[in-house]
Amino acid sequence: MLQSINPVNDELIQSYEEYPQEQVYEIIESSHKAYLKYSLSSYEERAAKMKKVSVILREGKEEFAKLMTLEMGKTISQSRAEVEKCAWVCDYYADNAKDFLKDEIVETDASKSYVTYNPIGLVLAVMPWNFPFWQVFRFAAPNLMAGNGGILKHASNVSGCALAIENIFNEAGFEKDLFRTILVSSKNMKSVIENERIKAVTLTGSTPAGKSIASTAGNVLKKTVLELGGSDPYIILRDADIEQSVKACVTARLINAGQSCIAGKRFIVEKEIAEEFTQRFLEELSSKKMGDPFDESNDLGPQAKSELREELHQQVEKSVALGAKILLGGIIPEGRGAFYPPTLLVNVKKGMPAFDEELFGPVAPVIIAEDEEDAINIANDTVFGLGAAVFSKDVAHAEFIAKNRIKAGSCFVNTFVKSDPRLPFGGINESGYGRELSPFGIKEFVNIKTIFIK
Repeated sequence: MLQSINPVNDELIQSYEEYPQEQVYEIIESSHKAYLKYSLSSYEERAAKMKKVSVILREGKEEFAKLMTLEMGKTISQSRAEVEKCAWVCDYYADNAKDFLKDEIVETDASKSYVTYNPIGLVLAVMPWNFPFWQVFRFAAPNLMAGNGGILKHASNVSGCALAIENIFNEAGFEKDLFRTILVSSKNMKSVIENERIKAVTLTGSTPAGKSIASTAGNVLKKTVLELGGSDPYIILRDADIEQSVKACVTARLINAGQSCIAGKRFIVEKEIAEEFTQRFLEELSSKKMGDPFDESNDLGPQAKSELREELHQQVEKSVALGAKILLGGIIPEGRGAFYPPTLLVNVKKGMPAFDEELFGPVAPVIIAEDEEDAINIANDTVFGLGAAVFSKDVAHAEFIAKNRIKAGSCFVNTFVKSDPRLPFGGINESGYGRELSPFGIKEFVNIKTIFIK
C-alpha cells in the first residue's frame, strides 16, 4: 500500500494499492505498442500535442499547485511557479525539438553521409517528491518530442501528482498509453528496469538510489541518466556585495524548504568579511516565516515527511556534538507536522555532517576560509559536484573561478543556482552523470545513427 501523508498535520490524504507485477507488465506492453505508432509521427504532430500540454498546465495551475502543496508541503506560491515552469519546458521543446534533432550532414568519401537521431523506445523515469511536477516534465517533454514513450515511477508520497500528470498527457491527445504512471514501491523496481521493453532509465534522487538503479540497468546494458544529491558550495569573496550575497544565499537555502538538490548547502566566506556576512545572514534568515504552506505570507512550509525531518535534525545534532554552534533554529517545534525551522550553524568543519553530507532542509552551515584559495579548496572538498556559486564585485575574476576552478556541473556568479530549459543540467562525481534540458538533454535518449550512402 502506498500512502500520501499531509506533512502539515500528518494526516492520511489517500492510500493507493500497489500495482501487481502482471499489471505493470501489461502497462509497459501497451505503452510499447503506443510508442511504435507514435515514433513515426512528425515533429509538427508531436509539437501540437505538447503545446496542448502547456495550455492544460496553465489553465489548471491552481488545481495542480494545490495538489503539490497538499502532498509534499511546498508553499502554494512556489507550487504555482513550478506549474508555470513545466509549461515553459513543454513550449521550449515543442518549439525547438525539430531543429535540435535535424539530420547533420558530414562530408566524407560517400556520395552522402549524415547523422540522424531516432527514438529508442520506452524511457523509465524514477522521480522524487521534492518537485513533483517539474522533475517529471523536464524528462517527459524532451523524450516525447524525440518520439519516445514514458513510464513514470514517482515517489509514493506524491502518487496523486503522478496520476494527474498521466491524465494531462492523455487529455492533450497523445497516443493512449504512450505515457503511463506505475504505482510501484522502490523495492519492486528491479524487474521493471529489466523488462525488455524498457530501453533506458532516468533517475533523480539520492546517491544511494542512483547507484542501485545504475547497477541494475548496467547489468542489462541500458543507458541511464542520474541527477543525484549535492552539497553545493557558495563562495563569498572578500569584495562581494554582502547585501546581494546574503539575499541570494538565503533564497538558495530556503527555496522548497531547503529540499532541493541544487540548493546552496555550504556557505564559504573569506574570514575578512565573515563576521559581517554571518550577522546579516542571521538577520535575513530570522525574518523568514515558517507555517501553513497555503498561507501566502509564509516563506516555507514543512519538510515533506516526518522521517526526513528527523534525519535532518540528527545531522544537526551530530554536527553540534562535533563542535558546530547553532545561532538560529535547530529545535524541532512542538505540535503536528514535519516542520523544521530555518537554522544557522557556524564553526562548521570537515568531518561534520554539516560539511560532508547533503543537508536536505533549511539548515545553513557557514564555513570560514582563510583566503580565496582556501575557499576554492573547501568548495571542491566534497564527493558531490552538482551546482556552485561565486560572489564578487569583480565579475571577470568570479567568472574565471566559476569556469576554471570549481568542480561542478554548473556554477553561477552573483546569484543562486537554478535550472533553465535552455541550459544543460546535471552533475559530476556522486551527483550523477548525463544531462537534462537544452539540446544536450533531448539527445541523451536517442539513437545517434550514422547513414552512409556510396
